[in-house]
Amino acid sequence: MIPSFNLEQYLMHHVENSHQWDLPFLPALPLPFPLSLHGLMLLMGAFFVIVIFCSLYDRKQRVPRNFTNLLECLIVFIRDEIAIKGLGEKEGRGMTPFLCTLFFFILVLNLMGLIPGFSSATANPNVTGALAFFTLCLMIFGTLRKSGWRGFQKALAPGGVPKGILFILVPIEFLGIFIKTGALMIRLFANMLAGHMVILAMLGLIPLLGFVAFPTVFLAVGVGCLEVFIALLQAYIFTLLTAIFIGQMYHPAH
Repeated sequence: MIPSFNLEQYLMHHVENSHQWDLPFLPALPLPFPLSLHGLMLLMGAFFVIVIFCSLYDRKQRVPRNFTNLLECLIVFIRDEIAIKGLGEKEGRGMTPFLCTLFFFILVLNLMGLIPGFSSATANPNVTGALAFFTLCLMIFGTLRKSGWRGFQKALAPGGVPKGILFILVPIEFLGIFIKTGALMIRLFANMLAGHMVILAMLGLIPLLGFVAFPTVFLAVGVGCLEVFIALLQAYIFTLLTAIFIGQMYHPAH
C-alpha cells in the first residue's frame, strides 16, 4: 500500500482541463496560452474529421468499398433515418450536412478520449454546451427564418389549445427550448465523464490497495470496450435528439 497516493487527486487530474498535455512515458508538454488541453482535442478532432473525408474517403469509387462504404452507410443512415424522419423530406436533406458534421465530430472526440494520453473533450460541459448551443440557435433562428414570427408563435402555442391555458403553456414551451438543449449538454457530458471516472477509479485501486486490486484491470478493460460502444451511441443520440428538437419547432402541427 502507498499511503501518499490520493485517489481523488488522481481522478481529477485525468478528467479536468489543463494547460499541459501529459503524454505516456514523456514529460508533460506545456500548451501555449490560451490553448487548453480540451481546446487542443477539439482542433485535433476537427483535423481528423477533415482528413477522413478529404483523404480517406474516395469519391472516385463508383461502387463504394471498404472504408468509403462504411462512411456512406453512416451518412445515408443519418440522412434517411434521422434527418428526414425528424425534419421532413425538404428540411431533412438540407440539414443532413450539419447533422453529419455533428455526428462525426462528436464520435471522433469520444473515441479520442479512449486513447491513452489523449483527453475526452466531450467530458467537458463547456464543449457539450457549445455543441448544444448550435442546436438552440437552429431551433430559434431556424424557425424564424423558415416560418417567421407567426410560425415561431405556433411552435410555442399549438392550435386548438384554449386561450386561458396559453398563459401557462407558452412560457413552459419557451423554457422547454432551453431545457431540451440543456439536457443535450448534460447527457453527453455526464455519460462520457462517468465512463472515464469508472475506468480511472478501477485503475486507481491498484496503487491504493496493491496487488490484491490487480483483477480490476480486467474490469477496466471490459468497461473500456463498453465505452467504444457508448462513444458511438452518444454521438447517435445527440444527433437524433437534435433533429427531433429542431423538427418539433419546424413542424409544430406534428
